[in-house]
Amino acid sequence: MTQSRDHSGTESAVTAEATDSRTPHVQVAAAVAEAHRREWAFVLATTVRVTRDLDLAQECVQDAYAQALGHWTRDGVPARPVAWLTTVARNRALDLVRHHSTMRRTLPLLIEDDHTEDIADSAVTALTQIPDDRLRLICTCCHPALSREAQVALTLRLVCGLSTAEVARAFLVGEPTMAARITRAKKKIAAARIPYRVPGPAELPDRIDAVLTVVHLLFTTGHTAPAGADLIRRDLTERATDLARMLHALLPENPDVTGLLALILLTDARRAARTGADGTMLRLSEQDRTRWDRAQISEGIALVRAALNGTPGRYALQAAIAAVHAEAAGYADTDWPEIAGLYDVLIQVWPSPVVALNRAVAVGMAEGPEAGLSALTELSAEPQLAGYGYLPAARAHFLAELGRTREARLAYEEALLLTENAAERAFLTARAAELGR
Repeated sequence: MTQSRDHSGTESAVTAEATDSRTPHVQVAAAVAEAHRREWAFVLATTVRVTRDLDLAQECVQDAYAQALGHWTRDGVPARPVAWLTTVARNRALDLVRHHSTMRRTLPLLIEDDHTEDIADSAVTALTQIPDDRLRLICTCCHPALSREAQVALTLRLVCGLSTAEVARAFLVGEPTMAARITRAKKKIAAARIPYRVPGPAELPDRIDAVLTVVHLLFTTGHTAPAGADLIRRDLTERATDLARMLHALLPENPDVTGLLALILLTDARRAARTGADGTMLRLSEQDRTRWDRAQISEGIALVRAALNGTPGRYALQAAIAAVHAEAAGYADTDWPEIAGLYDVLIQVWPSPVVALNRAVAVGMAEGPEAGLSALTELSAEPQLAGYGYLPAARAHFLAELGRTREARLAYEEALLLTENAAERAFLTARAAELGR
């Protein structure tokens, strides 16, 4: 094994054979895509500390990823891609800051803490304390000066690197609406001179609800990807888990933080069993429960108990629902009446069309398909569910159980029109085909 250095000064691990021939472009493209999924937030958070300008930082980071395609093809994929990308983005940012230093004096910029280290040391600090920088970026995006929708949307866009279309799907709104919302949020951050820092212990609780909403949406987006070939985006679920653990370490007595971590752990514990060997999506009734992560379930249940002390919030209640599923020995042992009862409490704490949909499904499982279909019918005029594929899919399930095959098939076809994830489409297609047989 030989060592070589690329232009950023970071080491690349390259075999002797690889030094004599170029890395296949397809392999490099895959490495760049993986680095984008896993390292985007790290690289952007560090670059923002140099530019103090979100748009300029994004431009520099995008340029670093574009350069990676050429340099890694020629020199090999670095042993530490995040270090390579951070250094390239940082150097590009420093060049632009120096070049436009006069003009930038007239622009509204993010301000930093008085105790923030020198710009020259920022990249090094980011590589050794990545979670802090990531949280710094989230807290900036979740500043009270921004609306809740803008806080969540901007953080998903910047911290997660989600496309505007993916963020729009998470919010059940159109892409143009979301693009305008994100642009306005970034402009407000700059104009309001919002600090680029992690709030102190006294200030953080006031910001926590917005931050938790961001982390929860990040997890749900990864748990069932809005689009693409795979059902799960593991990079997003793992990032959300890391952030939830970090928040719990900062605020261990906060029941909402504890509830969110419990919810993520209990839900993610089923990950390995949610798809078959060929990537086919499996229903809860079809999953091999021996593949559920029992260590995560044990940790999650302990956290649920702590979070339910006092007045439970929405995350604690959702975690309690996940715990009921986790504790059932088999699908037939699921306590659906308890789950429906928990949804009755949740919808009072957190009235939401999606919660109402989940409650309707639980009612149908507890009381029969007629009751479930009736509850779903009440939601048919809800505007936020008009483009939500899970509503017609749930209707199709209960219609099929009632023997109303033609209506069930039409409902599955409607769900397919509203679904872009390949694994979910294959699942719905298979269910519709079963009705045909």
